[in-house]
Amino acid sequence: MAAGQGRGREVPGRTGAGRHRRPASSDQWPSSPDQGLVNPDERLVSPNPLAAEAGTTATGAGTAPEGTGTAGTHGGKPGEAVAPGNGWTDRDRDAALRPLRLAEYVGQERVKQNIAVFIQAARDRGDALDHVLLYGPPGLGKTTLAHIIAAELGVTLRMTSGPAIERPGDLVAILTNLEPRDVLFIDEIHRLRPVIEEVLYPALEDFAVDITIGKGPGARSVRIDLPRFTLVGATTRIGMLTSPLRDRFGVICRLDYYRPEELAAILARSARVLNVPITAEGIAEIARRSRGTPRIANRLLKRVRDYAQVAGAGVIDREIASAALKQLEVDERGLDSVDRKLLRAIAELFAGGPVGLETVAAVTSEAPETVEDVYEPYLMQQGYLQRTPRGRMLTRRAYEELSFLAPWRAQWEAAAGQGQSQGESRDERAGWASLPLFAASDPPAGPSGEEPSGNEP
Repeated sequence: MAAGQGRGREVPGRTGAGRHRRPASSDQWPSSPDQGLVNPDERLVSPNPLAAEAGTTATGAGTAPEGTGTAGTHGGKPGEAVAPGNGWTDRDRDAALRPLRLAEYVGQERVKQNIAVFIQAARDRGDALDHVLLYGPPGLGKTTLAHIIAAELGVTLRMTSGPAIERPGDLVAILTNLEPRDVLFIDEIHRLRPVIEEVLYPALEDFAVDITIGKGPGARSVRIDLPRFTLVGATTRIGMLTSPLRDRFGVICRLDYYRPEELAAILARSARVLNVPITAEGIAEIARRSRGTPRIANRLLKRVRDYAQVAGAGVIDREIASAALKQLEVDERGLDSVDRKLLRAIAELFAGGPVGLETVAAVTSEAPETVEDVYEPYLMQQGYLQRTPRGRMLTRRAYEELSFLAPWRAQWEAAAGQGQSQGESRDERAGWASLPLFAASDPPAGPSGEEPSGNEP
């Protein structure tokens, strides 16, 4: 076996994770996505409970469009509803949570529209799709989009990751096994070693690789032609990609956090696939606490399902969902115990900041990369944390909304009272401004409701 052969995981004939058993008969496939999937009680059916409130309609998550090719059909016909058959195992159901067609993919509308155009153009030309780079926070569907691209093109998807490719021979073995128009997916592509990137450059641009045969004076270079293929790279850190590698991608797409109504549509589909009885209110409660991330939404759905099965009647409603999420330490804002620990540490141990990333990681017992990639993006998006040249700092919103506001307010009011007792005017004293929270933000209202005018630290 060639060096590194087998490191790229081939997913022939479908694009979901793992392999599914084909249902024993076509009768196991329902004629519609709502048929036989969830408790037939009408109050448990809700494809998108928040759409009416938001005035929008999310993409339907139960059916797929007619298409060619065999990739991503779960053993059924292209375009059939994504639904579990009677012979499906829990593993089959978990794998089926991944959408297989663009029509099933909820959210990221601009990205979907662009990719649909590029795929259709490539199919019309009979050519490989340009190389695609997907970036954004973890859990937003980058891997799922890679599966969908292969399914829509009707080709085989081969999967690997940046850390798994240790030597140039590993990458060459994967590339030489590709068929024309195949899709190669490299997750965490920013973690490729520089020597690996050097091999990848001509493969992306010229569809060829250069290998050296022999050693010493007798060594010679041989160029191996490759079939035209599509590389789909996924990364959470696009800034860590070298410019030569980034510039070789013809399609670059950023994935953003999801709105609650989009997560509700995803959860409704997942509940049907997992055969979980759930009300519209239960879906809405989980969606609001899922941090705008489908991966987290599906994980919370499974854990709330377990709670409802053991401590409830098996049906997930708002009360069961709220109690289960409270037990899991996920609050109404979607913050978990680590989020609150991080914010509280900055507030109470470092007076609101600024504080360095390494220090925050040490206090929370998390790796710096985990803090930077997993926790900080959501906290910054929600307006609780800000990055400054001097380090991380809490925002006014963090102090106003979270439970550690009281100790800081007492400190501020004490400083205000001390300044007034010394006969200083509020404009002259800068006691409030010495608090790090307001070193780079607007001043708060004074104890009497007035705003201090001296706002320089």
